[in-house]
Amino acid sequence: MPLFTASFFMMKQQLSLSHEYRPSSLPKNAPLILMLHGYGSDRHDLFSFASELPTEYAIVSLEAPYTLKPFGHAWYAIHFDAPQGKWSDNDQAMQSRELVVRVLDEILERYPVDPKQVTLLGFSQGTIVSFAVALSYPEKIANVIGLSGYINEEILKVGYEKNNFSNLHVYTSHGSVDQVIPVQWARETQPFLQHLSIDCTYSEFPMGHGVSPQNFYEFKNWLLKRTL
Repeated sequence: MPLFTASFFMMKQQLSLSHEYRPSSLPKNAPLILMLHGYGSDRHDLFSFASELPTEYAIVSLEAPYTLKPFGHAWYAIHFDAPQGKWSDNDQAMQSRELVVRVLDEILERYPVDPKQVTLLGFSQGTIVSFAVALSYPEKIANVIGLSGYINEEILKVGYEKNNFSNLHVYTSHGSVDQVIPVQWARETQPFLQHLSIDCTYSEFPMGHGVSPQNFYEFKNWLLKRTL
């Protein structure tokens, strides 16, 4: 373990966003998992999954650019006290969409990963941004694992529906009693993607806003069949 930790710190590169990095056991062309955390969390959250994923994957967990008080980070603001209820700052969301694409390009330049095997793994707000990136730039993304989120069509790049999605694959899941993001919103994801001829697996679990062990093992097995 100490040797692995040493190599981790030696190999970490400078990116436009703070991040955690676990190198692959492969010397080059490693499949990449790029993690996007949820609202109010940080880069350490989803990175806790890293030890449970095969060593062949290079894993980068990004920290969102907007700092929240008293702690945590966000990909875009949510105004909980808005008169119409929760209101998302779509301009910030689109800026984060472009920032993630820029950071992905930096990763591909600086880490020994395969540009054809990039998986976005998002939770909640990180899922929403992951879908925005993948649908706007499908040539850059092979797989999306979207946990407890949904597609916000308003933050997709104009003309996205004309993109070639033939190489994009999606696993998405939601808690049937999610108290943060209604499950009805998540249920719209699969038909939305199928309308674009995108391969999509959708699952529900009897849980709230989170990831159960069963959920984790299901998306892990889905990814292993897609990549390794």
